[in-house]
Amino acid sequence: MNANENLIAKFYTAFANADAKTMSECYHPKVHFIDPAFGLLKEEQVSKMWEMLLLKSKGNIKIEFSNIKADDFSGSARWVATYNFSKTNRKVVNSIFAEFVFQDGLIIKHTDNFDVWKWSKQAFGITGLLLGWTGFFHKKIQEQALLSLKKFQQAK
Repeated sequence: MNANENLIAKFYTAFANADAKTMSECYHPKVHFIDPAFGLLKEEQVSKMWEMLLLKSKGNIKIEFSNIKADDFSGSARWVATYNFSKTNRKVVNSIFAEFVFQDGLIIKHTDNFDVWKWSKQAFGITGLLLGWTGFFHKKIQEQALLSLKKFQQAK
């Protein structure tokens, strides 16, 4: 594996070990993160999001990763998170495709893509099945996720 592939592996190994500090060390100080749940996060928000998610999981999250590919500029990986969604305690198995951009030997941009409808069916049951595909529901998920992050950051 090349240096950037090793960096991705280091990131997900730290995630699997609930090591938010090491995850954060993989990011450039000017990192941008984008995913369907949080939208766009920048800089310290990104590390705080992972820290919050790990704390909320209380050690009950399983992270598996595969298909790591990277060159000098960009990379990708597949990863699966298995956990109980904190709001409903429903089991979620979320399959995610991650894309990365590197700068100065660190991740400067991280984009996670997953099927929000599939996720919402698992996390919210019948409500997710009926509404999880709508823009309204996606917006509500993002608003709740950002509110949780804001409260977490204020409590720290």
